[in-house]
Amino acid sequence: MKVFLSVVLCVMLCIQPVLAQEDTEAGEAAENEMPGSAEEQEGAKTQEDDQVEETSETQENSEGQESAGTEEPSEQAGPQISAPSAILMEASTGQVIYEKNPDEQRPPASVTKVMTLLLIFDAIESEQIRLEDMVTTSEYAASMGGSQVFLEPGEEQTVETMIKCIVVASANDACVAMAEYIAGSEEEFVKRMNERAAGLGMANTHFVNCNGLDTDGHLTTARDIGLMSRELITSYPQIRDYAMIWMENITHTTEKGTTEFGLTNTNKLVRHYEYTTGLKTGSTSLAKFCISATAEKNGMEMIAVIMAAETSKNRTKDAIALLNYGFGKCSVYQEEEAEKTPDIPVKGGIKETAGTAQEELFSYVDTSGANLSSIERKIEMKKSIKAPVKEGQEAGTVRYYLDGKEIGSVRILTTEKVKKMSYPDAVENTVEKFLP
Repeated sequence: MKVFLSVVLCVMLCIQPVLAQEDTEAGEAAENEMPGSAEEQEGAKTQEDDQVEETSETQENSEGQESAGTEEPSEQAGPQISAPSAILMEASTGQVIYEKNPDEQRPPASVTKVMTLLLIFDAIESEQIRLEDMVTTSEYAASMGGSQVFLEPGEEQTVETMIKCIVVASANDACVAMAEYIAGSEEEFVKRMNERAAGLGMANTHFVNCNGLDTDGHLTTARDIGLMSRELITSYPQIRDYAMIWMENITHTTEKGTTEFGLTNTNKLVRHYEYTTGLKTGSTSLAKFCISATAEKNGMEMIAVIMAAETSKNRTKDAIALLNYGFGKCSVYQEEEAEKTPDIPVKGGIKETAGTAQEELFSYVDTSGANLSSIERKIEMKKSIKAPVKEGQEAGTVRYYLDGKEIGSVRILTTEKVKKMSYPDAVENTVEKFLP
């Protein structure tokens, strides 16, 4: 009898982890197979949130750097990324820290909405639209399906509410409603998306819709997602205020009455990674699991793009691994105050010299572990410039060197106008020189 019980116990212990694994994989497969969905409905899965939190834990290593999970990424090999395509970019400079098949075209799912949001904020910046404007939902917009906030035909919401629906809940219906409000039709809006992409140098991107639903030819790359994400967060830093909302309610007011609808952020990093600043997740059966994740630590902001991860947990783990790798490997040199630059001689002007100054402060991202306090600054001025001199005219260059190698430069510009000397001016100057 004892032998029989021992055998039964042994069998139960062996099959238990197998059953648990099958349950997990089945759940993730179900997410992958949602037809036409531009975003997994993660908002309602509070139990999965706790599981994600476990995979998102970070730990300090002996050098004060952080790593995701239990594996510390090697500085030589880089972080261990399971997704087939990824990129890590420092936001202020656009410098690429890590890449894995960054130019491989793939469907981006709802990460498409980064460009949609960029055009929305462009329209706000140009005063074409305002946050308080009321946007009416068309029948077409209401028919999108997939990830949505269930806007009804004829329903009105403010531009700001629509932005929250797009950023937080990844709402396909809100995307199309905003596209129609700004451009008259989704087709025209998508044309503008592609024009904006071309202007950012997104050479391997072609958008077919504004929300990321699976469609033939709707493709981009990890590098291009990094480019449009950087443009959004640097040009419109207020996007962080929306991207960091975890939960919020909106009000539906229709002919049927008034109801409350809860938004829950699809980006679990907002809750489970302390340095998170945004930005956008996405998943479809074709795209699998994607994210453009932004995070800031010690004044340095990173953009981590993951495409085609097999599961939402792998997406989260990969993004955190990239971000921790960037924060551990990189250091930023930021010039706090520009040193004075010399005046430049002016030929044939009513003044002999013109004042100058640096065009901007210099910044540099280092990934080699170099001592940035040893950066040297050298000024190169033109011998002279001819009058008339305009304000903002190039007068020289400040060059920066690290260990004897040039790492960047900043232009020196004139800070004043100098008129060309006329004959009466020349006479007056001559008299002034000889008279006591």
